[in-house]
Amino acid sequence: MPVTSVVVTGIGVISPLGNDFSQLMKALLAGCSGVRELPELEAVGGLRSRLAATVNGIDPKQIPRKFRRSMSNMSIYAYLASQQALIMANYPVEQLNSGDLGVFIGSTLGSTTTSENFFADYFRDHSLERMKTGLFFQLMGHSCAANVAQSLGITGRILAPSAACATSSQSVGYAYEQILMGRQKAILCGGADEFHPLMVATFDIMHAASTHYNQQPTATPRPFDRRRDGVVCGEGSGILLLESESSAKQRGAEILAEVVGFATISDTSSIASPNIGAMVKCMELALADAGLTIADIDYVNAHGTGTEQGDIAEAKAIQTLFAGQVPVSSLKGHLGHTMAASGTIELAGCIGMLQQQQLIATLNLDEVDEHCRGIDHLQQNRVQPVKTILKNNFAMGGINSTLILRSYMND
Repeated sequence: MPVTSVVVTGIGVISPLGNDFSQLMKALLAGCSGVRELPELEAVGGLRSRLAATVNGIDPKQIPRKFRRSMSNMSIYAYLASQQALIMANYPVEQLNSGDLGVFIGSTLGSTTTSENFFADYFRDHSLERMKTGLFFQLMGHSCAANVAQSLGITGRILAPSAACATSSQSVGYAYEQILMGRQKAILCGGADEFHPLMVATFDIMHAASTHYNQQPTATPRPFDRRRDGVVCGEGSGILLLESESSAKQRGAEILAEVVGFATISDTSSIASPNIGAMVKCMELALADAGLTIADIDYVNAHGTGTEQGDIAEAKAIQTLFAGQVPVSSLKGHLGHTMAASGTIELAGCIGMLQQQQLIATLNLDEVDEHCRGIDHLQQNRVQPVKTILKNNFAMGGINSTLILRSYMND
């Protein structure tokens, strides 16, 4: 039977700004940057960017070896974030294998690092004798979802969306719909990615990677800023535990927020370039799904990557819909672009804003680009009432996604 509400009861974060939710929020509120220079990128021929937002302080050995041997870094991040979400939610261990809990976790690709290491060894003598048995499990497209389910003994539905920057937003949206339809009582959902030079190169060859701030890593990316020069690639994992409201209340769980709307659409106008009309339509469909109007939205968390085309298109789309009446910011100035993990790491930040009743400004937004004006850009943190948040994630390939979060009053 369909349920009436889908809520968030757990949050897990492995990120360039800390390895749990509280560390992330402390760093975001303080205006910290997770971007740093990686001198080793100088060894990559033709690569101009030397910057990345990487995860630090992770000990993979805390995961039992029998599970760890089939995990690359991205699956390690997803596993640790999933554990955090379950612990925060106080989810019963004995219910992990009940079939009531699913896993919807995606990544951009399988492990590129694992693939590189294998072929570097293979091309020495074209021998497979040194190939490890766990190789495929790190390379497969559903590696994160499968490894989390296997290691935690979760027997419900498994889904592994792969939609680049929109991956974890879709994971949350599809989980929301499954729970709303009564197909699962709870789902661990989100995304994970691991850093590799190929990730930076993909943007660099399109002239969309930040290259002018190699000696000033914390000064970039610069979403919506006149001096922005592109994306800074990152890594990590963000996982939310979504539950039906009735399941959460039955367990006596603290409810952190409510997911009230979702939309994702395919923009066929271009596989690479953003489209203002498609962005507007996606936000409108999410509002309609939530049964809300633009007047109900207190804050927009933008995709805001720091690229010229993307920032301008999104700013104009938000201006078209909200006419400058709603505060807007991007968290990528703090976090870099954590790719498939970006949606849920940033959603975690949004839930923190609901809890703190404080909106977090766009880091490095010193002078708004003239083509991005017409909206209420947050250039400083702002204390104000906030109940409902609209969150955008727009990906190459024409994949647009919007989620709507609302605060929840626990009894």
